[in-house]
Amino acid sequence: MTERLPPLPAEAMSDEQRSAAAELAAGPRGGVRGPFVALLRSPELMRRLQKVGEYVRYQSVIERRLAELATLVVARHLTQQFEWQVHYPLAIEAGLERAVADALAHGVRPQGMAQDEALVHDFCGELLRTGGVADQTYLAAIELFGERGLIDLVGLVGYFINVSLVMNVAHTPAPAGSGVAPLEAFPR
Repeated sequence: MTERLPPLPAEAMSDEQRSAAAELAAGPRGGVRGPFVALLRSPELMRRLQKVGEYVRYQSVIERRLAELATLVVARHLTQQFEWQVHYPLAIEAGLERAVADALAHGVRPQGMAQDEALVHDFCGELLRTGGVADQTYLAAIELFGERGLIDLVGLVGYFINVSLVMNVAHTPAPAGSGVAPLEAFPR
């Protein structure tokens, strides 16, 4: 698959693109990678979206292990190779059991999840399948996370849907040498 929106050489960038790229590089991401390669075509959208991503990844009230699990659920749902290969090791590093991540890769509900992991898995899966959640799911999430955490979780899912769709359209390649097996496509 040919990358549709490859990295822009500095000399081909507009002043606005150069400024947006420099701003991104100065933040926690350290450079223009992944979805931001394609998003640089719309520098103001990239600026705004990266701020959402910076919040949900680095400042959210959702514990990192659970945020990484939610990210993997989205990546698996959309068969997004870049996000899967970047976030799989981050999830393991954050304390998610490898067996849980591996089950997700195969499209099955993981066995042996902690109670909070099961809630995040089921909440995200329901949200992705139906575009909302049932009262029982909502109440369980409110009990665990409170209103702020619930909104942070929904925001995280929405952010990763957005960047995953950007990369799926752009055919953004997975990072080289990640050591993580690529996701197999689900039959559609």
